[in-house]
Amino acid sequence: MTKYCLTVACPTTRGIVAAISGYLAEKGCNITDSSQFDDMENDQFFMRVSFLSEEGVGLEELRADFAETAKAFGMVSAFHDEAEKMKVVIMVSRFGHCLNDLLYRWRIGALPIEIVAVISNHMDYQKVVVNHDIPFHCIKVTKENKPQAEAEQMRIVRDSGAELIVLARYMQVLSDEMCKAMSGRIINIHHSFLPSFKGANPYKQAFERGVKLIGATSHYVTADLDEGPIIEQDIIRVTHAQSPDDYVSLGRDVESQVLARAIHAHIHRRVFLNGNKTVVFPPSPGSYASERMG
Repeated sequence: MTKYCLTVACPTTRGIVAAISGYLAEKGCNITDSSQFDDMENDQFFMRVSFLSEEGVGLEELRADFAETAKAFGMVSAFHDEAEKMKVVIMVSRFGHCLNDLLYRWRIGALPIEIVAVISNHMDYQKVVVNHDIPFHCIKVTKENKPQAEAEQMRIVRDSGAELIVLARYMQVLSDEMCKAMSGRIINIHHSFLPSFKGANPYKQAFERGVKLIGATSHYVTADLDEGPIIEQDIIRVTHAQSPDDYVSLGRDVESQVLARAIHAHIHRRVFLNGNKTVVFPPSPGSYASERMG
């Protein structure tokens, strides 16, 4: 039996859940996991359903025959085969902690994605990427060549069929054009001090102010720098006894974990854009299981 998921967003009204569950039952499908949310302030409804096609009905038939129901409720809906791995391009500069963490999670199957390319503006991680049999592209970015550099980056994304770009500490600001072209499909990670500690050495600034919590935020990239809809966040407590270098090391760990969780939510279709915010449903049972160890 094939396992699929259905995602739905539409204006809130009565009868949506009944229509969806009734349709799936008629198609010989058994729901195994379901999450829903009514945003009463904005009159929006969101739902994600995992189900087994017990009588062999395929994606094309499911999509085609659901069109009438989707139209009746004004739904934005999509069916997906949960066995298909999303194609991802990772972009990185000179901080490699997030890249290395993602490569490990990918290798053991904890992140079921297909990394189709790694793009960097430096050569630091060429060897580690190539050793994983992943195409590596070094594209230098300057003020003078930025449009040409981004055009080459987008060519790689298009040619590879990538559905998602992950900025794993990529230290270049993307143009408004690139953000719009990949709206809702670029995930970034940064420390959670923004907007309190901007610019260079944010951890040193935090140390000098004696903060007690440091953390990380992963969000979708928009034209508003570091202000896109938030997907995942986490923190770790620090004390007066820690040094600025301790802050950096602890921050790297949090950044890696938060970015991985944000990607996990996106590739499993658990994230819904809701204006300037997101709706993030909990993971389905078994979705964190690894294919292998080490």
